[in-house]
Parts: sequence; C-alpha cells; structure tokens
Amino acid sequence: MGLFEPDTNIYRDRDILREDYQPEKIVGRDEELQQYISALQPVINGDQPSNIFLYGKAGVGKTACTGYLLSELQSDAEEHDVDITTIRTNCEDLSTSYQVAIQLINELRSSEEHVTTGYSKRQIYEMLWEELDKVGSTVIIVLDEVDHINDDSILYQIPRARANGNLTEAKVGIIGISNDFKFREGLSSKVQSSLCEKELQFPAYEAAELRDILRQRADIAFHDGVVPDAVIAKCAAYGAKDAGDARQSLDLLMETGDIGVEHQAEQLTEAHVDEARDSLEKSRVVEGVNGLTHQGQLVLYALLILNEEGKTPTRARDVQPQYEMVCERAAVDPLVPRRMRDHLGELAMLGIASRTERNKGEAGGRYYEYSLDTSPELLLEALEETVDIVGKTESIQKRFGDQLS
Repeated sequence: MGLFEPDTNIYRDRDILREDYQPEKIVGRDEELQQYISALQPVINGDQPSNIFLYGKAGVGKTACTGYLLSELQSDAEEHDVDITTIRTNCEDLSTSYQVAIQLINELRSSEEHVTTGYSKRQIYEMLWEELDKVGSTVIIVLDEVDHINDDSILYQIPRARANGNLTEAKVGIIGISNDFKFREGLSSKVQSSLCEKELQFPAYEAAELRDILRQRADIAFHDGVVPDAVIAKCAAYGAKDAGDARQSLDLLMETGDIGVEHQAEQLTEAHVDEARDSLEKSRVVEGVNGLTHQGQLVLYALLILNEEGKTPTRARDVQPQYEMVCERAAVDPLVPRRMRDHLGELAMLGIASRTERNKGEAGGRYYEYSLDTSPELLLEALEETVDIVGKTESIQKRFGDQLS
C-alpha cells in the first residue's frame, strides 16, 4: 500500500467548496438578483447596456451572482438571436487605467497578438476601440475589484466612447465590482455623471442565508449523511458573527471536512467545527501578522499592550506614546503620527483590529477609536519575535506569565 490513498468516506467532491465553483443556482440573494436582472434587461432588448456597479464586503455574493446571471444572459441571448460578448478582468494587480486597457486588448486578441507596455496611452486606447469595434454588437466588460485602479480615466473613456466617436459598432457596458462602499465618492464628478447608472448594494449574509448556501454546497461536496444540520448551523453562525461572509463559512466547512478525514470520522461533528475554527483563526492571524512591516508589528504590539491595560477602545493619539515606547525598546525611530495611523488603518482592514468612528459634535469633533478584534493569545504567538526584541511590559507578563517564557 502506498503512502497516499484516496479518501472516500467524507468527500464526494471537495472542489465544490472552493471559491471558483459556480453554483447552478444562487441562494440567499433573491432581492439582489431581481435588481440585477432589471439592470441587465436592456441587453436582451439589443439596447445599449447600462453601467452597473456592485458594492459589498468580500464573500457576499457579488462575483457569484455576476457569473450566474451573465451565464443565463448569454444563454437567453442566443435563444433570442442577440449577440453578446463578455470580458472579465480582475483588477487586483492592475493599478492604472493604462494597465486595464492593455489587459482588455489582450483578452480580445489571440496570444500571438498580445501587446505590452511601451505604447502611449492614446495608442493603447485606439487599439482598444479597434478591438471592441471588431467584436461589434453588445460587449459587457466586468471589472472585478475595480477599486484597485488608482485613476478613473478608463471609467470615463469607455462609457463615452460612442458619444466621442471612438466606437461605431460596439455597444459597451461596464459592470464594476468593489468591496469599497465609498469607491464612487473618490471618482471625479464627470465620471460619476456618465458612469454609475445602476448601483446595487450587497449586504452581509445573515445566518439563515448562510445555512442555505452551506447546505446547497454540502449536499454536493459530501457523501450523504456526513454533514448533519447542527454542523451546518454552527458553521453558518460563526460566519454570520464574523462578517456575514460566505467565503469564510465555506472555508470553515472545508476545514471541518478535512479534520473529519484526518480523524477518520464517518460523520462530522460540532467538535470538528470548533477545531477547524481554531485552526483557521490561527492561520489567519499568523499570515496577517507576518504580512505586516516591522513598523506595523510594533504598532500592533503597542495596541496589544493598551488592550491588556484595559485602555481600549482608544484613539490614535493615545496609541502614539505607547508606540513610541515600543520603538525605543526596539531601537528604531518611530513614525510620525500620520504614518502610525496608516498602520492602525491597515490592522483594521485586515480584521486584526476594529475601527469605530465617533462623532462628538462641534465640541469633540469626529475621530476613530481602535480596539483589538483578534485573540490576544494568538497575537502574542504571532508576534513572538517582536516580543523578544521589545520585551514584556508588566501588563503582558502579568496576563500571560509563563506562556511567554
């Protein structure tokens, strides 16, 4: 017998739980789907597509709903003899309109005709108009994570391409997908007026909706009888509590299944869910902390010390003295307050800390308060090297004692 043998007791198809799986039916998003269908209706009529922007946190179904509806739209369009071309681009690694335009051109060309940088922006846009007009008819451009683009040139150029005489054959619409609810506020007024025709908000999932999503996937991914309702409910409850994020809930269910395989279980249990959550949380914290710069880790350690002294939630100006003390012990120069606040914001973005806006009116003004949003025990373990360099404050030693030895 070899070292590796197929596991057949738990999983039927583990890949069903992965992010790139497109379900045949979307559950938990009836209202949003109906609004989305209405926004896409002009396409099936052969009219100019509306520009549509979707907003919501990661894992709330924006990309899944888009993939599902565009597949349905393509199928229905063929039945009604409407010609539609869809181009999907993830902008996570594309920071400029110039890079996005090149990516779109290459999506429309064969690999032998791909272009790279070296052309002027005007030349690149001329190539893009040429390729789009070659396609003709209706073209829908999906820009996932569109908020990563630092300039809004392409978001102005494409919607106005026909009006400016750059396109004569193609009718182009943009679907922008963003995790940043304030993305539109950062666009210039001229872009806002010509771009955002339809906006859809995707709220966080509630526990009941997450249960439906998990049960739908579990029935395909696992063998019959392996995943009881109590396990589904617990994974959904954790997901709803954390962020209403279906991706997190599915990751938790997959990790639960993997632990079941490791334990050679015939059925998953709530204890498996608890073990899976601890494992994922530890991995998330370690990965997040390791991804911080040295200064970011020092800011985090300062916030951790304040937490153990019972001084959180706290304002950035009250973190600064503690942070400067930590820097002094680490023999590094502290950052100016503005840069230190940037690191606090990064901690909040990563989910390691939380940031709450306060408004005290004319007398107190508006400001943010910061708190830890992660287990101090896990943070200390992840910050082991930083703790060794900086040393342990009295509050840290009192709380954790021999754990740090």
